[in-house]
Amino acid sequence: MIRLIPAAALFGFLSVAFGAFGAHALEGALTGEGTQWWQTATLYGLTHAGAALAAGLSGRGGKIAAGGWLMLGGAVIFAGTLYAMALGAPRWFGAITPVGGIGMLAGWVMIGLGGLASAGRAQDETP
Repeated sequence: MIRLIPAAALFGFLSVAFGAFGAHALEGALTGEGTQWWQTATLYGLTHAGAALAAGLSGRGGKIAAGGWLMLGGAVIFAGTLYAMALGAPRWFGAITPVGGIGMLAGWVMIGLGGLASAGRAQDETP
């Protein structure tokens, strides 16, 4: 769980850096579709880096930490394939992108299940 925090922070940093790079250094160099891919990759990367960071900072292990790692891994795959296609990688990379999306979705499910389990334990302890 402790390693989730620096991993999420690093991915958040990279998402901001890639977003700035795309907005400035790649301005005019990407196609319309490439620009959309870049922006989507940055949005999902940064959003899920923040969510994974929150999971790590929660101090809970188990499903919450697993959810954070699933989000982070999914976002790396999702954003990575979109960045690659925006820079000219073959279109078949797009077939890999949904694997990352499934990872992100699974992360949200795990965090939700972890929250339900925590809420159930808290109710059991209430006098």
